[in-house]
Amino acid sequence: MNWSIDFAPMLPGPVLWAAAAAAVLLVVLLALRRSRGALFRALAVAALLLALTNPTLREESRESLANVVIAVEDASTSQALANRPEQTRALRAELEQKLAAIPNLEVKWVTAGRAAETAGAAGGNGTNLFADLNKALINTPPDRLAGVVMLTDGQVHDVPKAVSSLGFDAPVHTLLTGAPGEFDRRIEILKAPRFGIVGQSRDVEVAIREAGRQSPAGETVNLKIRREGQPDEVRRAEIGRTITLAMPFPHAGTNIVEVEIDPAPGELTPANNRVVIAAEGVRENLRVLLVSGEPHAGERVWRNLLKSDAAVDLVHFTILRPPEKQDGTPINQLSLIAFPTRELFSEKIKDFDLIIFDRYQHRGILQMLYYDNISRYVSGHGGALLIAAGDDYAGSLSLYRTPLAPVLPAQPTGRVIETPFKAALTVDGAKHPVTRGLPGAGSGAAGSVPTWGRWLRQVEVQPDRGKTVMKGAEDQPLLVLDRKGKGRVALLTSDHAWLWARGYDGGGPHTDLLRRLSHWLMKEPDLEEERLIASAKGMKVSIDRRTMEDRVGPVTISGPGGESAELTLEQGGPGLWTTTFEAKLPGLYKVQTQSTSGQLTAVAHAGVEDAREMSEVTATEDKMRPLVEATGGGMFWTRPTGLLASASPSAVELPRISMMSGARVMAGTGWMGLKDREAFVTKGVKLTPMFTGLVALAALLALMALAWWREGK
Repeated sequence: MNWSIDFAPMLPGPVLWAAAAAAVLLVVLLALRRSRGALFRALAVAALLLALTNPTLREESRESLANVVIAVEDASTSQALANRPEQTRALRAELEQKLAAIPNLEVKWVTAGRAAETAGAAGGNGTNLFADLNKALINTPPDRLAGVVMLTDGQVHDVPKAVSSLGFDAPVHTLLTGAPGEFDRRIEILKAPRFGIVGQSRDVEVAIREAGRQSPAGETVNLKIRREGQPDEVRRAEIGRTITLAMPFPHAGTNIVEVEIDPAPGELTPANNRVVIAAEGVRENLRVLLVSGEPHAGERVWRNLLKSDAAVDLVHFTILRPPEKQDGTPINQLSLIAFPTRELFSEKIKDFDLIIFDRYQHRGILQMLYYDNISRYVSGHGGALLIAAGDDYAGSLSLYRTPLAPVLPAQPTGRVIETPFKAALTVDGAKHPVTRGLPGAGSGAAGSVPTWGRWLRQVEVQPDRGKTVMKGAEDQPLLVLDRKGKGRVALLTSDHAWLWARGYDGGGPHTDLLRRLSHWLMKEPDLEEERLIASAKGMKVSIDRRTMEDRVGPVTISGPGGESAELTLEQGGPGLWTTTFEAKLPGLYKVQTQSTSGQLTAVAHAGVEDAREMSEVTATEDKMRPLVEATGGGMFWTRPTGLLASASPSAVELPRISMMSGARVMAGTGWMGLKDREAFVTKGVKLTPMFTGLVALAALLALMALAWWREGK
């Protein structure tokens, strides 16, 4: 039970205060005049004022609420070093025992810091204990929070700068794992590129840092540098000095450089003695020459597709006025641009990455010498040629009747098939990266019925070489891909791809098909038929092998410790073979295998993804101390006894815990305090008037009678 007195005045406050002031003045005057009965008059006035205030006795029935303490356990990667796991388990067991002995106390345990380990490969966010603490505070009333106790090594990366941002008024205590003065050596990345141009290199800046002790000035260590496709490099590097390294970009996509130093005696962990710099290799803008023959409905499909690609510089010519068209119009009245045949096909042909002939036929515009230049450009210089053919390819003016024939993969029979048909994938098409997984291809397997729209015309051809990845009317080759010498050639035997773009009969994936086709011709690494890909998430390494073969051999894996092993791949779909394995050591893993095109190599880095988490691993009180002191809490090193041979509670020593109310300092030598919030919930209220009705009237009349009696004597 709890008692208190409440007042409910019968008069407004200003009137009551004015009456009280007048009463005091009256009593003072009576006292100064030494009037008889002044005391009784004063008591009578006081009784009258008391009756006007209407006092009430308030009796409450209360139920006490338990105090709440939140214990936050740091489960980040740095807490797994040295003896910290055993120390943390012992701390938790001892803390649970001591908190359980305190009456009317509820304990909430929060395991925090694990988000850093799954933050992704982009660097992670470090140890964020307060983010997880805030989640626990959502269901904790602030007026019941007695305190927060954190079990951590002190490497916390989201410590609030101001106490007001905590959202509660309670002490924060820190129990530190590890030991003062720990020594660690690490590599710090000072500057690293995010991308680079393929075939060029960019500078990387790193430095070797030490924590816990300082090596003599000028001391050097071995710095090992591993680059893709190059032998390992070892150089001497001075501790604390900036080291500049060259990072080459041999190919498009992810390029990796690994830098490592040898472990030092007494070092806390060698896990941060190795860093990996990953950056994207990008190609300079690809130059494409598009030559359109006679205008047709689908002429702008290729132009719009290539113009929408920011990585492509397009030069487009449409032959509107062939040489035989001489109608006497003066040259100065023509708005047409003369086709610069000599400049394009003789002087600057090597500047282009891809040449496209769209419904083009030999009509005397290009000399035979220029076709021969294109042929040498493909086979000798690694160029790319795409023929998007219509009925022009079947006639007497076909490009196959020119010196281009040696590089073209199929010869026309002279027949044009004009009937509706649906393009479909062949057995090779289900495996080839240009056509594999095209939207609407059905199950993706060869022979499956696609859902895309029909085309209406196709040229019949007889393939001489290459791979037919799509078939059309009467199962005739629709798309043939071939490698010729150093270059690549593609032949599309229908000019009706534009029907997909217009949505005819439901349309189809024209953008996906034509973009993949053009980028395969320009040797985009992601579209190689024979490719080995390695990727890692944490310590789990995944290997993907893309191939056109029906079977593949095992892959050889070389680890950072020099060990090697062979793994067998399992088929994961048409043209795809995969496997995964758990890496034993963090570092760069090299994967190799043989293919029909030669040896394939891929690299992946396995290990801690959170670079910030492992950048500083020595136990410290510097990061938490300002906040802990501002809340009145304390910092405590948990001293191990022996060598922490077991995880028993006797392996650590915790401070004494006391419940306190009203204190500003909640920690001291060997003890820490929790704030007794004395919270309660009111179950019932009983109100009893104290000076009203007959009681107040009787007291007032009695005092007035006494005053009259005293004055009358």
